[in-house]
Amino acid sequence: MDGLIEIIDGGLGNSVQDPGRRGYRHIGVAVSGTLDRPFAACANLLAGNHPDAACLEMRGIGPTIKVQHGPVRIAVAGQAGITLTRANGSRQPLSTWTSATLDDGDVVKIGAIADGTAYLAFSGGLCLAPELGSRSTYQRAGIGGTAGRAIQSGDHLPCRQPGQRDLREWRAAPFRHDDGPIRVIPGPQDEHFSTTAWFDFLNSAFVATPEMDRMGMRLSGPKLSHITPEAADIVSDGVTPGTIQVPANGQPIILLADCQTVGGYPKIATVITADLPRLAHWRPGQEIRFAAVDLPQAGKLLAAQMQQLSAWQNGLQAFLPPGSLDESALYNLNLVSGMVRAEP
Repeated sequence: MDGLIEIIDGGLGNSVQDPGRRGYRHIGVAVSGTLDRPFAACANLLAGNHPDAACLEMRGIGPTIKVQHGPVRIAVAGQAGITLTRANGSRQPLSTWTSATLDDGDVVKIGAIADGTAYLAFSGGLCLAPELGSRSTYQRAGIGGTAGRAIQSGDHLPCRQPGQRDLREWRAAPFRHDDGPIRVIPGPQDEHFSTTAWFDFLNSAFVATPEMDRMGMRLSGPKLSHITPEAADIVSDGVTPGTIQVPANGQPIILLADCQTVGGYPKIATVITADLPRLAHWRPGQEIRFAAVDLPQAGKLLAAQMQQLSAWQNGLQAFLPPGSLDESALYNLNLVSGMVRAEP
């Protein structure tokens, strides 16, 4: 059975995303996809989905949604205030990192995203038509998601109804990313920079500027000097999410999911895959530091993150929302302990 969600208010910075559009970079199509793949996987798992199902990535102010055809199970991974208004007019707060099942006419309002990025998953995933193998929104090319743009009022998002109505919901502790410096692998053009630049890069605090979006994040900090003025430019070659470019002004730019496929600035380092999701939660004015690792270390860190996500999934807990009738417990109660024959 199909579920259907109506967008009452699109909020700010919210788009449909899945793991991304891979295999098309050679024709200039960005990967796109979720900025924080573990968080998106958590939201999907709470909603009973495959971890790679399409969901809503929320980056500013969350949307207000209404169920047109339910039931539909939802879950939010991240930090935000959520209010549920039932079709009968009753209101209640909803918790993040917890699933909730909605019926026809129920309305959910999600407020500001407190930690930079959060994900809203729907039972069965969002069933929009894929483009080039992905439902991810890539706004610069106008493909994927809802007509290649952020969601807006009046949009309708199809999903799936839960296969069997189950009064139980699911919850888990928030998934925690590692703390500390963002870990990088040097290069591939680290020879374009002075030894002083590399020292400053690893031993100084940079600050995220307001110039950030899904394409990249500009940083402000000590000027990273090139060995010569000419070394500030290269023949354009491939870039990828996590690439750290340094133009002539010496201020680094970290490329993110919607980044271009080639670039002409030298690359001092590349953020490892395990730490890319952390960048989704950086906000303007927040400090960022870097630490160098090698490829084997990067592989071990990614494997550890995958193990952490598996352990998180194994820790999902079922519970009955307040007011629910536990039919299983009721049926197992010994309601009749014996018989008494009454005679006049």
